[in-house]
Amino acid sequence: MKSPKTIYILIGVFCAFAIIAGVYAEFFVSEQDKPGIIVPTLNNEDENTVKEPTQEEIKAQFTTLFNNQLELKDYDTSNIKRINESEDIVYTAASIDEKKENYEININLPAINIEGEVAASFNNITQTIFVNKAAEIINSELNNKTIYSVSYEGFVNENVLSVVIQSTLKEGNNPQRVIVQTYNYDLVTGEKVEASKLLSQKNIIQSDCQNKINDTIKKAQEQAQTLVQSGYTVYNRDLTSSMYLLSNLSTYFLGPNGDLYIIFAYGNQNFTSEMDIIWYE
Repeated sequence: MKSPKTIYILIGVFCAFAIIAGVYAEFFVSEQDKPGIIVPTLNNEDENTVKEPTQEEIKAQFTTLFNNQLELKDYDTSNIKRINESEDIVYTAASIDEKKENYEININLPAINIEGEVAASFNNITQTIFVNKAAEIINSELNNKTIYSVSYEGFVNENVLSVVIQSTLKEGNNPQRVIVQTYNYDLVTGEKVEASKLLSQKNIIQSDCQNKINDTIKKAQEQAQTLVQSGYTVYNRDLTSSMYLLSNLSTYFLGPNGDLYIIFAYGNQNFTSEMDIIWYE
């Protein structure tokens, strides 16, 4: 896997996943049927009080999650219909570690190996965001040095499969970006799992979660403005943005031990590594 040809093969693999899964769902699945790593707790307990972890602590924990593997926790996947029967329900479809004069790439790309339209749509997103970017970098004739990495981790908590992908991208003189993509899939119903369902599953009141998001973002913006006054260049958050509404959450997952991460990765749309994370144990 050390030539541009690898990328095109990979694109073909993801396309095949999408086509096979789509055809299966259309003709063979009825509407009725359609549907670990043990980490230390972030909370610091001091006798009768529990200290809320800081953003720095949460972000540091988040970065340790990525080992390019699936944590099943003894969940039985034998009855799940797979596209490739020889692989697990999530596996590394391709690994590329290559250094050239104008780029360095170290990527591990996951495929969700489950038949059906929802899983196929997730794989299509992976192709669009990560696979196509790798192909663009390898085939570019620009002299600007590009450094690109992609890693992932999968978790199964009860019947919810969560996959989180993180990439770092440094192109020429542009600031480094950190991009985060997540998928949440109900292994019983075959449906995408919305954030509201995960909140309900963890007995989190939606209004409380919205208040926690608002407070976290407001505090982060206040800290950013303090740095601006000291002469630093920082990412400016728009506190009125609709991206912070519960109904618009797009990047969230259940991690090890079922803890919930809600990610606001500003590098998804901007040249920044900045992010805010809402965490529930």
